[in-house]
Amino acid sequence: MSTALAQTAPEFTLPGVDGSDHSLGDYGDAAALVVVQTCNHCPWAQAWEGRLIEIARDYADRGVSVVAISSNDATNHPEDSFDEMAKRAQAKGYTFDYLYDESQEVARTLGSQRTPEVFLYDGDRKLVYHGAIDDNRDEHAVTAHYLRDALDAVLAGDEPAVAATEPIGCTVKWSR
Repeated sequence: MSTALAQTAPEFTLPGVDGSDHSLGDYGDAAALVVVQTCNHCPWAQAWEGRLIEIARDYADRGVSVVAISSNDATNHPEDSFDEMAKRAQAKGYTFDYLYDESQEVARTLGSQRTPEVFLYDGDRKLVYHGAIDDNRDEHAVTAHYLRDALDAVLAGDEPAVAATEPIGCTVKWSR
């Protein structure tokens, strides 16, 4: 694992594809905050994209904020550029903020390794779950709903039964 449980969410201010800058404080009222390291081009991130949209939609009325962050080097992966992020968010109907970490500072602070990779913070912004969204790239073969189960636990005032899983996906594309 790349980051420690109970660690505090990192401060950030990043541009969103909605044309606004977003910071950690913008989500201060959220009962839980899901930060997902992702990108456009990774087939693993694409495989979980629909489920992430559903999770954001299903938990929005329960006080959960979902934030997707792309930190990939767009020079070598132009499909992960800010402009392409905005196009994808529009085309897919993202129901969450999609932010660009061009400096890769947030990814480094999180210790991100994969896309997609989930960091779930409770109301005090302590990390309570880190890892995969669920246990299978194929949405029809999922048997363990890690993020949903962790969210349900946090919203009930409990600790997730599974607090860490191995994130599965492409590596973060670091700039040189």
